[in-house]
Amino acid sequence: MAVTLKGPWNKEQVDNFFSSSLFPLRLACVAEDGFPRVVSVWYGYEGERLRCVSHRSSQLVNMLQRCERVGFELAPNEPPYYGVRGQGIARLDADADGAILSQMLQRYLGGTDSRLGKWLLSRSEDEVLITIEPLRLFSWDYRERMAGE
Repeated sequence: MAVTLKGPWNKEQVDNFFSSSLFPLRLACVAEDGFPRVVSVWYGYEGERLRCVSHRSSQLVNMLQRCERVGFELAPNEPPYYGVRGQGIARLDADADGAILSQMLQRYLGGTDSRLGKWLLSRSEDEVLITIEPLRLFSWDYRERMAGE
């Protein structure tokens, strides 16, 4: 399926932003009550897909089992404002060997030896891989406009 891209950035710039950013991904899902929920998750970007992990008993996994459509945003919290938001389809698979979780720990914590890393890896057999295939991407970049603010 072709990805629709709008905004000031071309595909290469979007890919570079997803590959190099360490901001958490804000992932929006629809809960059982019909209201959207936004969950911040660590992510990786591989093969034009966003990948995250979550525990199989998490509310996030529960929401994605009911509805695979998601919204997402990757951007810093502080000005100047720039980033990418989009919509896509989320697929769930097991990450029983903890490979993706280990990649996330390396990316965000610099390794797996921290107390948090060891605890998360101790339950890796219950981790679920969330792969998001973007369908629509929207970039924005107010850095030039906000220079000096």
